[in-house]
Amino acid sequence: MNKRLGGLLRPSVGLYLSLMAVFCGATLVAGQYWLAAAEAALTLIAFCIYVLQRNRRDQRLKKYLRSFPETVESVSQGANPFPTVVVRLADGGIVWTNHRFSSLTGISDTMMEHELGEVLPDFATDWLASGKTESPHDATIKDRRYRVYGTVIRAKDSRSTMLGVMYFCDLTELYQVRDEYIRSRPVVAIILIDNYEELIRNLSESGISTMNAKLNDTITKWTEGYGGLLRKLERSRFLFIFEKRDLSHAIEDKFSLLESIHEITNPSGLAASISLGLGVDAVNFEEAYDFAALGIEMALSRGGDQAVIKDRINFTFYGGRSKEADYRSKVRSRVTANSLMELIGQSSRVYIMGHKSADLDSVGAAMGICCLCRKRGKQASIVIDLENNAAQKLIEEIRQVPEYEDVFLSGQEAMLHCDPRSILVVVDTNRPDQVEYKPLLEAISKICVVDHHRRAADYINPVVVNLHETYASSASELVTELLQYVVEKQDVLPIEAKSLLAGICLDTKFFNVRTGERTFEAAAVLRSLGADPTEVKKLLQSDFQDTMEKYQIIKSARLYRQELAIAALYTPTTRVLAAQAADELLNISGITASFVLYPDEEGRTIISARSIGNANVQMILEPLGGGGNTATAGAQLKDTPVKDALDKLVASIDKFYEQ
Repeated sequence: MNKRLGGLLRPSVGLYLSLMAVFCGATLVAGQYWLAAAEAALTLIAFCIYVLQRNRRDQRLKKYLRSFPETVESVSQGANPFPTVVVRLADGGIVWTNHRFSSLTGISDTMMEHELGEVLPDFATDWLASGKTESPHDATIKDRRYRVYGTVIRAKDSRSTMLGVMYFCDLTELYQVRDEYIRSRPVVAIILIDNYEELIRNLSESGISTMNAKLNDTITKWTEGYGGLLRKLERSRFLFIFEKRDLSHAIEDKFSLLESIHEITNPSGLAASISLGLGVDAVNFEEAYDFAALGIEMALSRGGDQAVIKDRINFTFYGGRSKEADYRSKVRSRVTANSLMELIGQSSRVYIMGHKSADLDSVGAAMGICCLCRKRGKQASIVIDLENNAAQKLIEEIRQVPEYEDVFLSGQEAMLHCDPRSILVVVDTNRPDQVEYKPLLEAISKICVVDHHRRAADYINPVVVNLHETYASSASELVTELLQYVVEKQDVLPIEAKSLLAGICLDTKFFNVRTGERTFEAAAVLRSLGADPTEVKKLLQSDFQDTMEKYQIIKSARLYRQELAIAALYTPTTRVLAAQAADELLNISGITASFVLYPDEEGRTIISARSIGNANVQMILEPLGGGGNTATAGAQLKDTPVKDALDKLVASIDKFYEQ
């Protein structure tokens, strides 16, 4: 209290000048003009003296503030090694700098009333006000990089003025060493000739030698530009180690080896195909090799003919634009069938689950797995949403068969009955977010996958048995091959054969797309087991109202890039109708790919895509979170209106064609 009173009573120059001005006014009112003029002159002289003295005091104070810290440091620890600046946080005005900061930036004492932004235009100070002591961004001054540390203080002569003190630490050499370390990190690449066995089939010894020489020369020529180490591990497998600084060149080059290898053909006209798996950002060489091996596995599961970069977080894909060729081995199907039967025999119960909104291929493949379980004497259950699916006709027919009376369960029911010895067979999808009931996937430890879609970055892992063949037309085709090795003809029910054939017919559009030699073999087997193509045709028929709606969707389609048809709907429709409309658009002359967009009840935009040309719809929709294969793909965009989804789709199409 006494201090406050003393402060009020303390003499002030401002008070004196004010009193003098009051007396001057009173004298003027009293009519003493000469005296008033003299008092005014005296007041003015006093004010000028006050201003002059204040400026001199401020200059002395600034000089003192500049020299005091350096004087103290020179006495105690030596000269301050850091360029230092004090700024007002409110407007960024420079209050004080030491000589190192002045020399570094080239400012003079006249800059003291200027803003820091004039000296460092690209450097912000908002991090100080937020309570941080280190800038999230480095400062660059004269081609040197500085890490900036700071703190906030309050000016003693003000209750509101906040000052920021910043210290600039020169880390240029450290950054140079770090960047060189990153650039010199090893990249381990595995180069695999996808179809080597097919290339050399029926060739003589000299023909094989010639083919090997062409392959080796092409691969060696490509690797020579990267200054790495190339070693041949097997006839079709190479190991290539180079530095990360050259990886960007390979990416910019779009891994030209993928295209140049296609120039090598065997006498029958089959072109060579190659896949690359690259491991980067690993702790050591062993981990880098493991990353490369995962990259190769991912490339092959997506159809080969592409490069896959695996780092510590995710996968990055390059190439893969060509259509898959059938390089499957029946040996793998036979081994998988025996392994799956053994696993079923060791289980307490088998659960079979496809993707959400299960279609005929998903249900058909599940029926085939049920046949395997019945052969092994184990109870099987198909996990499916009976209210929301695209195979309602078939399911109603299946439920009339005594063997399948209680086979269908909801996800919640399956969770109540499963135990540690239960196994889960996932069919027609390899992505955890697309399965019918994800909690069941997380609850069961032993998982098997049978799928034909290209593998996405987020795939189901780990799995005990994995039959993942992107060359197959459908999951039903793969399951049909499994049946051939472990069951007898009489073990397969006619409804099971019908369901499997329906799945194949759905995904191949009645053998018009993605149909290989083994697709017809599977269809022939199913026909011999009692599958009737006419009855299958009925399952794929639409009623009159749905047909009219389908053609309304087709009518709304617009051409893009002269060969792509895009139909954007702004009212909900069914997944089946959208897929059928996408299929029907491909029947129009000149159309090589089709896209149908529509909203659903959950605020998502659904995209159904089809292709019979060079447009890889799986690669187009993958950046949008979708998946599938080269000819058939889909995507679900959460919280995205149809208009925004359409813009994203067009951008992805443009990016695909620009690559």
